[in-house]
Amino acid sequence: MPPTLASLVQHSALKLTVRAGHEHLDRPVRWAHVSELADPVPYMEGGELLLITAMKLDAEDPQAMRRYVRRLSRAGVVGLGFAIGVTYDTVPDALLDAAREEGLPLLEVPRRTPFLAISKEVSAAISADQYRAVTAGFEAQRELTKAALFDGPAALIAKLAAHVEGWAALYDTSGAVVAAAPDWAARRAARLTADVARLRERTAPASVVVGDADEASGDRVELQSLGTGRRVRGALAVGTGAPLGTAERYAVHSAVALLTLTTERSRSLQAAEQRLGAAILRMLLSGQQDHARAVAGDLYGGLLDAPFRLVIAELAGEADPAGLGALAETMESAAARCGETVLVVPDAGRLVVLAADGGEAVAACLAHAGAEGEDLVIGLSAPAGPIAAASAYKQAEQALSVARRRGKPLVEHEDLVAGSVLPLLADDAVRAFADGMLRALYEHDATGRGDLVASLRAWLSRHGQWDAAAADLGVHRHTLRYRMRRVEEILGRSLDDPDVRMELWLALKATSTPDG
Repeated sequence: MPPTLASLVQHSALKLTVRAGHEHLDRPVRWAHVSELADPVPYMEGGELLLITAMKLDAEDPQAMRRYVRRLSRAGVVGLGFAIGVTYDTVPDALLDAAREEGLPLLEVPRRTPFLAISKEVSAAISADQYRAVTAGFEAQRELTKAALFDGPAALIAKLAAHVEGWAALYDTSGAVVAAAPDWAARRAARLTADVARLRERTAPASVVVGDADEASGDRVELQSLGTGRRVRGALAVGTGAPLGTAERYAVHSAVALLTLTTERSRSLQAAEQRLGAAILRMLLSGQQDHARAVAGDLYGGLLDAPFRLVIAELAGEADPAGLGALAETMESAAARCGETVLVVPDAGRLVVLAADGGEAVAACLAHAGAEGEDLVIGLSAPAGPIAAASAYKQAEQALSVARRRGKPLVEHEDLVAGSVLPLLADDAVRAFADGMLRALYEHDATGRGDLVASLRAWLSRHGQWDAAAADLGVHRHTLRYRMRRVEEILGRSLDDPDVRMELWLALKATSTPDG
């Protein structure tokens, strides 16, 4: 603890006597300063014990003393030491009354106690406090380093919370809380996600002090960014009941350095893992499942032992390329929180991901695709195993193509299989084909000489059954036969050909699709 007025009064060698302000002796003393100026305030920083003999003061003028003491108090001076037996034999009543009115501690300094002795005592106490803080800071650094090396970030966070006598939390690149101590701090940290998001938008390193004045906790929280590059890789939150002291500040700085080192090391490992993942993916797609499993080892082997989904994502239009990185971070963070394995491979402007079917990474992908402002297009395969990896890749590409055509952020291949083929006809090329094939029939009907298009649709829908189709149209079957011969004549194609019937049916469906 820094020296206080009380500790100085209790120092037997100084023999100081409290004459006013007994209730404020717990104030810390930042420095002891001697000044005989009538107005020393311009040279004060706050926290000083001002030592005077009143050589240039009219210490017996009540109004002058009230102005003098008031200015000292407002400047942050914590106490006034008055030497007796120099200019005045006793503390003047005017000065004493002013100090009492203002609540400013006034210490009587006997003649035999030089100001230098008081200054030396304050200086020695401050130095001792700083030494204790530095020593405690180095001890904290050793403990935090040991925790980071042998037990991981969560243990480091627990040690830090104990050192600052408060709470601490670690956020990942997505802004999610990945570690907090004590246990109750996880809920407190989760309420700061908006502040963490704003911190992530700033260039690293960055920090901000936040607090919840409306909350009963009323704690003071410092947020520190993690990462050495321009992009924030995570954040550290430290909550305390008061501003951090020197020792606590050392501990926080050490934690930031260690967590940043861990983050940067993780980035290097992540790059190596991505290269390994790319090799495994190439082996899977080329049918070398055994080689892929051997290379995967313990790192990705578990992913190949259960059904997985294959995800392909790409940017929509001129979107920010960082969107792919954000999706990768989201899926990796979700997987890490529940112990899943995920294989992420950047691929020439695309992102290819293998993730466990039904796992948190896939769920995070679905949620990310539904978020507003994300300019990504994503295709998701059906569940597959290593032997069907190439088919899963094709499924994801097909789903991606449909998502791109429909203007949707994500399409699952299972939806295409379970749904109708009709939405696939909503394509400009298909429509152009349909319009070209049916244009002559529409032009014929426009003259009022028959309803060939409706007749063709009814006949095809009834699989060529004349009576049923004629009944649907409300005409005689001979009339329908005549119309179908006219269709063949106008199109120059035979309705006995199953390929012709299929093409005509798809053309009719394409021109009647509600979304175009």
